[in-house]
Amino acid sequence: MPSILVAEDQADIRELLVMNLRNAAYEVTAVADGVAALSSQNEHASDLLILDLMMPGMDGLEVCKSLRARGRGTPILMLTAKSTELDRVLGLELGADDYLTKPFSLAELLARVKALLRRADMLRAAQTNTQMQPSLLRNGNLEIVPAKRSVRCRGDLLDFTALEFDLLLYFAQHPGNVFSRAQLLNAVWGYTHDGYEHTVTTHINRLRAKLEADPMRPELILTVRGAGYKMREAPG
Repeated sequence: MPSILVAEDQADIRELLVMNLRNAAYEVTAVADGVAALSSQNEHASDLLILDLMMPGMDGLEVCKSLRARGRGTPILMLTAKSTELDRVLGLELGADDYLTKPFSLAELLARVKALLRRADMLRAAQTNTQMQPSLLRNGNLEIVPAKRSVRCRGDLLDFTALEFDLLLYFAQHPGNVFSRAQLLNAVWGYTHDGYEHTVTTHINRLRAKLEADPMRPELILTVRGAGYKMREAPG
């Protein structure tokens, strides 16, 4: 039974989440602030965290940043009443795996939880089967070592969130293939929901900002008008 920590300061939302997650057969711990969330994770690491962005004392972003600084790769779903692109990008930058903007449907939240847990299982399986992966993927100045989840571009070692790396690796494993945003959402995030393809766009932009010499004129991860995105084929 996967364990989930819910950190939400609004009692009615917290109780609703706990009830529905338990009905979905998850083991749930609930706290009302970020300090309690970190304390809970120090005692027992959950399989997934649901963090409210705005909480007293320590907000969800601070909790996320602290856990990632400790090397914790626990999937994090951020809940936010804010809907600006800046808020979403900041959460992703600090290591959140996904986000939902309030108000949200419980069916949507449960689908995201299921997808994030499935992704975590897939990642663990991939890490235990590194012998089946190429030791090095190279495309021009880009070098990826899948087993170490490390990336170099033009000689520089770059930092990526878990989802950014998974998206980049998927492109690198299929150079030249064109994928729609819905296909990428399904393959990398593990779910397909209409209206959430902008999550893919945000991550594409973040990859370009880190990899491209000029993100406004990308040469590695390309847009195929009307079809989607692709990584250029590796130079011969």
